[in-house]
Amino acid sequence: MTEQFSRRDFLKLAGLGAATTAILTGCGPASRYVKREPYQQMPEYNSVGQSTYYATTCRECAAGCGLVVRTYQGRALKTEGNANHPLNLGKTCARGQATLHGLYNPDRVQAPSTGDWDSAIQTVADALKNYKPGEVAFLMGMAPDHLFDLVSDLANATGMNGPVRYGALGMFEARATLSKAAENLFGQAGLPWFDLGGAQVVFSFGANFLETWLSPLPYTRGFVGLREGETKLRGTFVQFEARMSATGAKADHWVPVRPGTEGLVALAIGKLASELRGGAMPRVFSSVNPAEVAESAGVELEALHHLAEMFVNFNVLAIPGGAALGQSNGLEIAEAVLALNALSDNFGKPGGVYLSALAPNQTETSRPASAEEMAAFVEKMKSGAIKALFVHGVNPVFELPAALGFKDALANVELFSFATFPDETAAEAKHVFPDHHGLESWGYQRVATGVSLPVLSGAQPVVSPFYDTRATADVLIAAAKLAGGKFAEALPFADEVEFIQSKVGALMSEASGSFSAADAATFMAYFQQYGGWFKNADALIAPDGSGVLNGNVKAAEPEFAGEGEFFFVPFVSPTLAEAGANKPWLQELPDPTTTVMWNTWVEINPETAHELGLQNDDMVRIVSEAGEVEAYVYLYPAIRPDTIAMPFGQGHTAYGRYAEKRGANPADLFGVHFNEAGDLAFGGMKVKVEKVRAAQSGVGLARLESRIGVYGEALGEEH
Repeated sequence: MTEQFSRRDFLKLAGLGAATTAILTGCGPASRYVKREPYQQMPEYNSVGQSTYYATTCRECAAGCGLVVRTYQGRALKTEGNANHPLNLGKTCARGQATLHGLYNPDRVQAPSTGDWDSAIQTVADALKNYKPGEVAFLMGMAPDHLFDLVSDLANATGMNGPVRYGALGMFEARATLSKAAENLFGQAGLPWFDLGGAQVVFSFGANFLETWLSPLPYTRGFVGLREGETKLRGTFVQFEARMSATGAKADHWVPVRPGTEGLVALAIGKLASELRGGAMPRVFSSVNPAEVAESAGVELEALHHLAEMFVNFNVLAIPGGAALGQSNGLEIAEAVLALNALSDNFGKPGGVYLSALAPNQTETSRPASAEEMAAFVEKMKSGAIKALFVHGVNPVFELPAALGFKDALANVELFSFATFPDETAAEAKHVFPDHHGLESWGYQRVATGVSLPVLSGAQPVVSPFYDTRATADVLIAAAKLAGGKFAEALPFADEVEFIQSKVGALMSEASGSFSAADAATFMAYFQQYGGWFKNADALIAPDGSGVLNGNVKAAEPEFAGEGEFFFVPFVSPTLAEAGANKPWLQELPDPTTTVMWNTWVEINPETAHELGLQNDDMVRIVSEAGEVEAYVYLYPAIRPDTIAMPFGQGHTAYGRYAEKRGANPADLFGVHFNEAGDLAFGGMKVKVEKVRAAQSGVGLARLESRIGVYGEALGEEH
């Protein structure tokens, strides 16, 4: 955006009438030239007392939900969901509401580490020219997609390494495992999509779809459809997991299975249901002994029979979630659970399983790297094969397991960070060139799952940048011009917006889109106005499950690393996730199952705690084969006695005043163990619990429920 823009210039670009109205709502192509001033400097295009609304895309995770942001006199005041966006239909999660706390965060990186952007761009250009193409690497987060596309084009044209994507949420979702299981069973890789709203009964094996798994907003909407009982039979929900999640708390039946046995349980239910139906036993279930499975999983055989009866009498949808797939046998678990859907014959049918619609311009290279691929990436850093590393949209020092050695490997590379906030990776970087905040940015995001339509979600600035930051795409375009030659040829664009227009413009030829236009400028204006583009026709893929029942699914027992006596279940904080700890709104938001705020806790069954001599707010040390962390005890009755659990989201050593030195990071306990799909077996750890000190007066966990809690402590009684 230009610094000086007069009313005369504005009217020349925009014209009058309808065109001006489009600009006033942040939707016209000329809006890229208008600076959204804060209220201290009143912009000419605003009116006192009137709000201006901008459609954009939430950047708090990679789901791609549409937002409409209300601004007043140049300042963003409130975010709401875009009612016309097919993914979230006007709804937002807590992180979407709290994105303003990132925009106004007092600890943002405010200027490039070189002092000025001319020097910063020259530094990037020198790195592109002076290192060999194979020595330059880009590590990127799950969003935004337009920047990933730009770097991919640059890499393809110059021979550099293609960009690698990673995010802790993708690891906990076990996306690689889910996609590989679909490929093995259906012959087609892709993220399965589960139609909760159309099912009569849902069996969820560790899928926390109401919290952080894949795309929670659409799944929440589907769950509402499952429970709706006015026009159909109210659906039943069964959750299998070792530790009750907020999703599990909504279940009609919660089945506390031993970690890693979810696949065996699924196969046992399938066999019992097949016996009830009569006829030939499907090969996929034939080798399972339900009695042995019941003993191994720690559930009653009678309960499995009851679940099998439900399976026979109703349309059952079975979902394999990240908590179950993050095991050494995670791929087998995913295949076993998906095989249950073959018994229901629900592939490609309402209430069944589909493969997600492919987003516009989606390619195989845009998928996130598995943990095993990230381990190989770290080894390249250690060996010196990578000499210059550019990092954007991800905080690998915090998000990757410490045992992978990413932080140590940084000693061998020249690190460039484009971090908006001073996170742990930026603290290790030689160069920090801050990107705009998401609400100050242009871009687009492909919706990978959660909707039946192919969707490209659009982003535009809703305010002018507050600090001396610059769009990373603009930095790379300018640096490529300075580097010259093949670099300049790869990115022949004036700026980021021109690059985006070159990609979005390709959709004009699509006849089935949500809007059409006679020229590229109008098409781009509509793209901004509607917050993206999507096809009107359902594009979900019906998987071919014809051979699933006659296939082979291994009923493997899980392997656990370490010599501890407790299974360790890490889970993503529903409030903080991987990057929310620097936002006080989210820190103050109580965890939905424990009501804890501002800290990390370890959940221990009260019976187990009694045996260990532990009470609420005692400090304990959790020890695994890979490391150790300390956390406060929370007595949690909805967890197996042989299991402890810990949320992921705290434990930052940097990342600003609201996040630093608060709680612990359970990723420090993860060993370097993978399942057959290459995902990290983050749930395959056995740990020890050691008491550090007893609870101290005035020191402990902050809880909304207070000390009365679920035990009535302050009342002098226990329940």
